[in-house]
Amino acid sequence: MTSKQTLGVGMVGYAFMGQAHSQAWRTLNAAFDVPYAIDMAAICGRTEEKVRAAAEKYGWRSYETNWQALIERDDIGLIDICSPGGNHAEVAIAALNAGKHVLCEKPLANTVEEAREMVKAAEAAAANGVRAMVGFNYRRVPAAAFARKLVQEGKLGAIRHIRAVYLQDWIVDPEFPLVWRLRKEEAGSGALGDIGSHIVDLTQWITGQKIVGVSGLTETFIKERPLVADTQGLRGTGSSERGEVTVDDAALFVARLSGGAVATYEATRFATGRKNGLRIELNGEKGSLVFDLERLNELELYLTEDDNTTQGFRRILITEAEHPYMAAWWPAGHIIGWEHTFTHEAYDLVTAIAEGTDPSPTFAEGLQVQMVLDAVLKSAESGSSWVPVESPTG
Repeated sequence: MTSKQTLGVGMVGYAFMGQAHSQAWRTLNAAFDVPYAIDMAAICGRTEEKVRAAAEKYGWRSYETNWQALIERDDIGLIDICSPGGNHAEVAIAALNAGKHVLCEKPLANTVEEAREMVKAAEAAAANGVRAMVGFNYRRVPAAAFARKLVQEGKLGAIRHIRAVYLQDWIVDPEFPLVWRLRKEEAGSGALGDIGSHIVDLTQWITGQKIVGVSGLTETFIKERPLVADTQGLRGTGSSERGEVTVDDAALFVARLSGGAVATYEATRFATGRKNGLRIELNGEKGSLVFDLERLNELELYLTEDDNTTQGFRRILITEAEHPYMAAWWPAGHIIGWEHTFTHEAYDLVTAIAEGTDPSPTFAEGLQVQMVLDAVLKSAESGSSWVPVESPTG
């Protein structure tokens, strides 16, 4: 047996996303035949006690307390950025300039300007064989990938309507503390960037159409919250002091897409009772399909070609070996979960690195999503009825 080359991974961040990405790196070699043996070399975080505990719990063989040390290590060839958006640009650009491959969580950056600089660094690094990818993990849900295939094959015909929502409720309580996701300097925006970016990317990817213009509104329902005393994942406890919420709690917008479709988008963390309700419906000239993340092993499909006496939405169970990614897992009918999307993401990135190809979504694709988010904020802040989305290439 030929031994595989080792790829050392260093990860920045150890909270919610850090846990999810750790699961991916732990399971990649067991699930997929990839050209590299993954070495979970080091995890990085500012608080030594917490990052040490994370390293032990998640399976990293060492830890660092500053990301510069991570990049300087010779045993690390890939930097996985799971930290808040406020330092995505600084860490990614430094890593790329040092010749390290980069996986960066979404949204790519907090501003269009930062995202542009990251794209420049990625394009320069690519000339030397260094790869960069944005972590829009919902592309890696097998049902979503199969929906894209159905659209590409023309099963729905021309897409007319897109309806996309991402509904959560984890900050409904006004006493929930002022965590970093509620502060513009660290998060860039609120529900719009945190979860809205997912449905922007996913609908564009599935349909093959780009958003070319938007009209939006945002709202912040709770203006002040307790300052953070402690956090764990998405949960936290507050102190007696209070601070200002500087991002949106909810964002809604209408859009036109490049292929002629019209769309509505809603992203909110105030949909009481909804925990992780991402749902997309596409209506085409020949049929419709529905993807619901809370039933992520299924699609609903309606085709006008069916006999009208039995016509209706059918349920497709996405567990066959012929469905995207599923051959790596269990026999037909045995469902997978949310965490598998990150393993699929790692698989696609590592495969691209080995093949010397650009993984998707690229940083340029991440910039395009950032420009959509920026246009929505401009529309909401100015009250303008319509804001075109600029081309990432200017």
